[in-house]
Amino acid sequence: MPHTPQAVLKDLKEKKFAPIYFLSGDEPFFIDQITDFIEKHAIAEHEKSFNQIILYGKDVTVGAILNNARKFPMMAERQVVIVKEAQSILDLGKEEAQQLLISYLVNPLPSTILVLAHKYKKIDGRLALGKEIEKRTIHVKSDKVTDYNLLKWIEGYFKDLGHSIDPRAGQLLADSIGNNLEVLANEVGKMLINFKESTRFTTDDISKYIGINKDYNNFEFLKAIGFRDVLKANKIIQYFGLNSKAHPVIPLFSLMYNYFSKIMIIHQERKKGASDQQLASVLGLPPFVVKEYVIAARNYNLGKVIDVFGHIKEADLRYKGVDSGDMSHAEILRELVYKILH
Repeated sequence: MPHTPQAVLKDLKEKKFAPIYFLSGDEPFFIDQITDFIEKHAIAEHEKSFNQIILYGKDVTVGAILNNARKFPMMAERQVVIVKEAQSILDLGKEEAQQLLISYLVNPLPSTILVLAHKYKKIDGRLALGKEIEKRTIHVKSDKVTDYNLLKWIEGYFKDLGHSIDPRAGQLLADSIGNNLEVLANEVGKMLINFKESTRFTTDDISKYIGINKDYNNFEFLKAIGFRDVLKANKIIQYFGLNSKAHPVIPLFSLMYNYFSKIMIIHQERKKGASDQQLASVLGLPPFVVKEYVIAARNYNLGKVIDVFGHIKEADLRYKGVDSGDMSHAEILRELVYKILH
């Protein structure tokens, strides 16, 4: 049956192991997290040379995997068989191989922990194999964390590590790094090296240890536009222009489009009498961010929002060379922001 990554990791930390883990989906972070934990902690270090087998899908067949899974551990309670990149198992798409795997799922060897790390794909739940995986394994469906849920995930991740993070600092991380969880975790890990005790992290910490400028970043850029702060918006554009590798233009177009899409939703929901709390639920944003969006909605009526979408589309085309003349990328962005703010 399906399990969340968090629930599975909790059980693993309590040394509750199952015979078969099938880890699949678009988000590799959770698959790697669970696989790595089992690889490091399921059996003692001195037992691994005889009782831990790491295989790679592109090198093995289902039969070879099951031959290893059916072996008994040597002078140990259990053995571990991990198949990385299981989506590439040589004959996984063949019915005969699927029937072999189903036979093992029905009657696994209790002393083996079999981990199938099936990245970037999901097994078809309509197939016999998919149905048996749902029924008989610890099946983790590793989905991408949406932008709406990213701040909540960041806060939970810090909590799991024994720390906490101020919502504004979490939003700064989310807006600056996005939902690449591997990059997020690496950056957070490098920062935590400097902190031995439980800590509540602020924007100052993010700026100091991760190198995200707390005053000149995507979050502050969108806020300046929303508040129609012409001076601050232009200062940030100038900073982005001087640091173009860290702040490429195309992702900014996407962020601005999403930003004004949320403002449009606010206008639509306000017509229904939605409160700020209801808006936070609809938008999937923390209350302190929603308040800033509400101010932006006051500054941009619905007609202006529609105009902004047109300006963003025009700027995107210019970036791609349509009617751009000799304008630099920074000049295209500056012109776009001028049209939005005036």
